[in-house]
Amino acid sequence: MKSFLRLFVLITSVVSASSGAAATAHADTAIFAGGCFWCMQPAFDHLREETHGQGVQSTVVGYTGGHKDKPNYEEVSGGQTGHREAIEVKFDPAKVPYSRLLDIFWANVDPTDAHGQFCDKGEQYTSAIFYQNEEQKKLALASAERVKTQLKVAEPIVTAILPAKSFYAAEDYHQGYSRKNPVRYRFYRFNCGRDQRLKSVWGKASGH
Repeated sequence: MKSFLRLFVLITSVVSASSGAAATAHADTAIFAGGCFWCMQPAFDHLREETHGQGVQSTVVGYTGGHKDKPNYEEVSGGQTGHREAIEVKFDPAKVPYSRLLDIFWANVDPTDAHGQFCDKGEQYTSAIFYQNEEQKKLALASAERVKTQLKVAEPIVTAILPAKSFYAAEDYHQGYSRKNPVRYRFYRFNCGRDQRLKSVWGKASGH
C-alpha cells in the first residue's frame, strides 16, 4: 500500500509540474510606458477580455527604467528615480502577436511629446517601449517607422525604444484603477485631455 501511495504521489507531482510548465511555456512579456498607467491598463485589459485570458494573460502597472530598487509611487512621481510609470503585459505570442500589442500602445499615446503625456509632465510620464529581446526591438523599431505615416500632426516621434530593465509592480490601489474607481478615472482622463489629444494625433485610429 505504501509503495502504491509513493508511486501515486510521484505521478501526481510529475503531472502537476508538466501542467505548470505548459501553462507558462507560452508566456512572453511586453513592457510599455505611456504616461499615467491608470489610462494604459484598460486598453490591454480589453484585449485580455477579448481573448478570454488566453492571448493577453495578465496586466500589471508599475515602474521601470530607473535606478532605484523597489520604488514607491511618491518617489517615482517626484521624478527623482529615473523610473517611468509603465505596464507589464504577459501574453501568448501564438494567440496575440507582439505587433498587435505595439499597435495598441501607439494608439494610446502621444508619441510626439518629449516632456510627458497629456497633462502629466516629467520624465516619469514620457512614453517608451522596453524590449525584452532583439526580435521585440526589431518589431518596435519597424512599428515606429510605420506609424509615422499615420500621424495626423506634423511632429516627429520621440518615443524611446529601450532595453527592458527590472519592473516593479505598483501599489495595489493602482492596479485596475479604472474598474475600482470609474468616476474618478473618467474625471481624471477627461480633464487631462487625453482623448482629445489622441484624436488630434491619430484621428479615428486613436485609443479612445
